[in-house]
Amino acid sequence: MSSAMSSAMSSAAARPAAPVSRREWASRARSRLGALDRRLFAAVARADWPGGDRVLPALSRAADNSLLWAGFAAGLAVSGRRRLRRAATRGLLAVSLASPLVNLATKQAFGRSRPSGVNLPLARLLAMPTSTSFPSGHSASAAAFATAVAMEAPARVAVPVALVAAAVCFSRVYTGVHYPGDVLAGAGIGVATGLLTRRLWPDAAEAGRARAAATAPLLDLDPRGAGVVAVINPSAETAQVADELRAGLPAADIVTPGPDADIAAVMREAAGRASVLAVAGGDGTASRAAAAALEHGRPLLVVPAGTFDHFARTLGIESPQEAVAAYRSGQAATVDVGEAAGRVFLNNAGLGLYPALVDRREAREHRIGKWPALLWALGELLAGGARPIEVEVDGTPYRAWLLFVGNCRYDVRGAAPTRRARLEDGVLDIRLLAATGRLPRLRAFTSVIGGRLGLSRHYHQWKADTLHVTTPSGKVRLACDGETFTVGGPVAFTKRPRALAVLRDIG
Repeated sequence: MSSAMSSAMSSAAARPAAPVSRREWASRARSRLGALDRRLFAAVARADWPGGDRVLPALSRAADNSLLWAGFAAGLAVSGRRRLRRAATRGLLAVSLASPLVNLATKQAFGRSRPSGVNLPLARLLAMPTSTSFPSGHSASAAAFATAVAMEAPARVAVPVALVAAAVCFSRVYTGVHYPGDVLAGAGIGVATGLLTRRLWPDAAEAGRARAAATAPLLDLDPRGAGVVAVINPSAETAQVADELRAGLPAADIVTPGPDADIAAVMREAAGRASVLAVAGGDGTASRAAAAALEHGRPLLVVPAGTFDHFARTLGIESPQEAVAAYRSGQAATVDVGEAAGRVFLNNAGLGLYPALVDRREAREHRIGKWPALLWALGELLAGGARPIEVEVDGTPYRAWLLFVGNCRYDVRGAAPTRRARLEDGVLDIRLLAATGRLPRLRAFTSVIGGRLGLSRHYHQWKADTLHVTTPSGKVRLACDGETFTVGGPVAFTKRPRALAVLRDIG
């Protein structure tokens, strides 16, 4: 070899390799991932799981059109447990987001062909879908539902749902309709949409655990519940709640008044002989118990057993078992209470649409249940039953759809919010939705029910520690924590800062 040729070869070897362009690098990465995906698919095709050819195809077909998850949601909804009903609702919300995102948007952006089922046993093959392969819609819906359920339900429910969702994801590869990469991408989208539901609808943990001022531990509490008098609203799930309280606090005195009993009087009698007054019922029942507890200087234990239970959830108590745990913790916190015309409220009071809605719901709830009655009442008011009210607020006249007065500041802008970060800030959260010709009834209802809609100059919001309201008729129809009544005006709304001790598990 000549010295010239050797020199040329040495120079070529010394020159650095030409840099790889970003496009070429991406192409190589896709090629390698595609080859890995095909090898994994082939490995699954060769697998022979006992019973898999019979179970997995059937499971995959059950998940068509999300029918499997709708069935799970129905089972959770009829369980009667609030956490499970919330899990069902969040699960369906997540699926309703994930499915169109994958099937109507993401699949159209990727034109990947379906895998070939040539090497798969006939017993496990499904009819090949006509849509493109990437990502897997079944996997997205499965992961979305399982993620959403895990945010609400206890582990004994969330884990089996997650295992079924994982089996559905695997079945899409096992039956030959998807590559593993399709399934992983779909599952990732599902998890993301499941988590996204928290932005649209806060989970129970976020809605609850509002800040309150801690007090010294109540060290003299009996772990078996001696000294606890628990009053159970007769309209609550009396037998079940009473059994759960007896199991957790066997020495407690459980009082179940008849349907015609004067609940306020029962509460006062119970508070007079209790070391801790417990109440099982909705928000209206809890506010009556709070009045009795304040009168006798007793701490209050709130047991959720109503339709909404906003106050219990704000304390972070979602079930009778969690109420028992709060009692056994021996920890108490002090919270503000509001008063409207001398009536105690823990959440909010209101005029206008709110009392009208409650009145119409209560007229039918004993026959058809609270939720159907609420929808019926909404329909009646939307059809023409709703009228603005003439009201004077701290001397200023308004024609208004609604006046909302909250006990402590609520987080979200809108006419009917539900979440609070604190329960001891010393203020009333006042929100007024004015009525004009440019604010139709339907939009007013959207703001009241949705709770997140700001309404420009028609919507007014401010904070105060007192509020005075009068009407031209001299009578005011009020709703306090879901119960309605009529009083003579003027009506004073006031605050009692850190007046009520409530038991909660602060840790």
